[in-house]
Amino acid sequence: MERTSKVRSLREAAALVADGMTVGIGGYLATNKPGAFVREIIRRRVRDLTVVSPVSSLEVDLLIGAGCVRRVVTGYVGAEAVCPIGPCFRRAAQEGRIQVGEVDAGIVLTMLRAATWGVPSLPWKGGLGTSLPEVNPDLKLAADPFTGEPVVAVRAVAPDVALVHAAQADAHGNVRHLGRVFGDALMARASGLTLVSVECLVPNADVRKAPAETSLPPVCVTAVVEAPFGAHPFGCGDVYRADEAHLREYVAAAEAWGRGDDGGLAAYLDRYVFGPETHEDYLARVGREHLATLREA
Repeated sequence: MERTSKVRSLREAAALVADGMTVGIGGYLATNKPGAFVREIIRRRVRDLTVVSPVSSLEVDLLIGAGCVRRVVTGYVGAEAVCPIGPCFRRAAQEGRIQVGEVDAGIVLTMLRAATWGVPSLPWKGGLGTSLPEVNPDLKLAADPFTGEPVVAVRAVAPDVALVHAAQADAHGNVRHLGRVFGDALMARASGLTLVSVECLVPNADVRKAPAETSLPPVCVTAVVEAPFGAHPFGCGDVYRADEAHLREYVAAAEAWGRGDDGGLAAYLDRYVFGPETHEDYLARVGREHLATLREA
């Protein structure tokens, strides 16, 4: 039987993300973040999202600054040395514009694991001795029924849709990260839909030659989008580095927004999100010669 192609355009795939959804975002810090999907979601002016990510970077900060997010469940929002805490996240949290589900990365992974196993919650040791169970309704102190030892009961979270970026995929949804997968496989299994952007499409024959390199199987994948530099301004495994200059440009705009000056962030959005009509236009705006300098040797 001929298998169905899962290849879609960026616009077609992103149209599956609707107001009020819970959206899982893959990657880790500044690596394998679904930058192209994030820009398309902002361009479509989606609202009231709950964002779930073990460890997020400035892609979540950008979504917050653009007004797309209602609640954030993640262990971190920032870019380490470039920006210790996301400026839009900080302002929105302090002013009560967003709800913050206080967690660490291990708790988020436990939430996703519970969803993949089809159980309402799982016990976890992380968070014991902290105020996390007091401030997060998805966490409850409990006693282990066998030993009586204290544990944290972590409520399952099943995102409506997961956004993942990887290096390669074939048309049928065999995805290859070609590097660390982080929590992407768990996120994909826990979510109702999984949208994957990749640097390039490869023939299915190549996948069959090296099946061990498949990091997400087709059963977990709803749509595949070919988007070179689709993680930008973040890096993609061993393919290219994060664009630190561009990240600093964003941080300067976001920090102004964090101080109450909306002009810088609005200008950034106009230049890099609302101005370019397509992902290809975005790459041209960033500069293809500049992008070439980011490639790993």
